Amino acid sequence: MVLGRGAWLVVGAVIAACLLLVGPSTPLGASSAGSRPVEAARDVVPNRVMTWNICNPCEVSNVDRAAEIAAYAPQVIGMQEACVRDVEMIRDHLENLHGLVYHVKYGSVLQSWGRCGGVPWNPGGFGQAILSAAPMTDPVNVEYPDGGSEDRGYMAVTTTVGDRSVRVFNTHLAHRRQESFRASQVGVLAAAVARQDRAIVLGDFNAVPDAPELAKMWALATDTDPRCRPSGTGDCETTTDWHTKFDYVFLRGYAPLEHRVRPSAYSDHHMLLADVDPR
Repeated sequence: MVLGRGAWLVVGAVIAACLLLVGPSTPLGASSAGSRPVEAARDVVPNRVMTWNICNPCEVSNVDRAAEIAAYAPQVIGMQEACVRDVEMIRDHLENLHGLVYHVKYGSVLQSWGRCGGVPWNPGGFGQAILSAAPMTDPVNVEYPDGGSEDRGYMAVTTTVGDRSVRVFNTHLAHRRQESFRASQVGVLAAAVARQDRAIVLGDFNAVPDAPELAKMWALATDTDPRCRPSGTGDCETTTDWHTKFDYVFLRGYAPLEHRVRPSAYSDHHMLLADVDPR
């Protein structure tokens, strides 16, 4: 049977309607066999903070780094050894693959082509970064007067943790065998922390709890692990692959509720998470 022009128009309309209902078969529509499914969106834990030295340069996937973070969904994340490009990708993966949306501020202290890639005239920024589910205000980025063998510094923002406004600091101190440099750096950091009634200090301090250079921090704040003390007799969980505690969540005006140390295949530092409560 031969259809007339009017009949073909009806058939075409029916086919178009079916395509609208079914959706396109391209990657923009239904997922193909090789695509990665997007997880359902979920909320962050509003009183949870995290610090993580993510290791750079390291040949690891930012998809995997994002998955590690998403498993715990902190309100605030402090990263050290953070290349801007890596943080941008991690942030995108957290949103697109896990439904977790974060604001970001950077505390870069170096423009490092060797660590972060890029082109020689526009190398990637390297240093610290803070991700927060709540907006951040009043950011500062302070480079220590003497970083030791590599430039070091701290950054700070005001954001919300546990429904309270709080000043959050993130730092990375000088390398392990540079005690005198770390002592000077802690002095600069502690002076800024002391001006806050409520503060959370995240970072890789490259020093064990009873190291003398950390004394000024212990005088101002407590560790998120109530068993960990600077006396050397406390039971402090290690936070690195070489079985030392270098990573800290110091609390001022907050009480610790629970902490977790989670080793990761994607860094030589473990993830340190803390659930906190405003006093």
